[in-house]
Amino acid sequence: MRTAGLITAAILLVLDQISKWWILEVLDLPARRSVEILTAGPFGFDLTMVWNRGVTFGLLSGDSQWNQLILAALATVISAVLLRWLWRAENLLVGLALGAVIGGAIGNVIDRFRFGAVVDFVDVSAWGWHWYVFNIADAGIVIGVSLLVFDALFRPQGKSRHSP
Repeated sequence: MRTAGLITAAILLVLDQISKWWILEVLDLPARRSVEILTAGPFGFDLTMVWNRGVTFGLLSGDSQWNQLILAALATVISAVLLRWLWRAENLLVGLALGAVIGGAIGNVIDRFRFGAVVDFVDVSAWGWHWYVFNIADAGIVIGVSLLVFDALFRPQGKSRHSP
């Protein structure tokens, strides 16, 4: 489970950083601001440049360097706690989920140190409603947390957290 989690974290981190490099350096999305990729009926998929200085939905945003350092430090501590949990993961699903959260958190921490903000660019819409703009790291975190909740709610009764 450890190995699977670490591989998941590494793959997610690499994909996240490659996608952000491509968005910033190849596509030059900061200059273009938005690129329409696909519109199919009421559904849309665009690339829209957002520098997220806060956390999810822009909460706790601010231009202060201290704010960015505090958020990066908090994400680093959380990643360390999750890494410890990964070492004691109960099953493969938990290992993969923790790997996704760890890889995503580290990807966003790298952004905070490099740019003072997280690079968000995936913009999905349906029936005129837009979800918040996100990146691959954010998707990994959301999927990983969802899998952890699923495991906690639906783990078979006979399998406790401490059984082999």
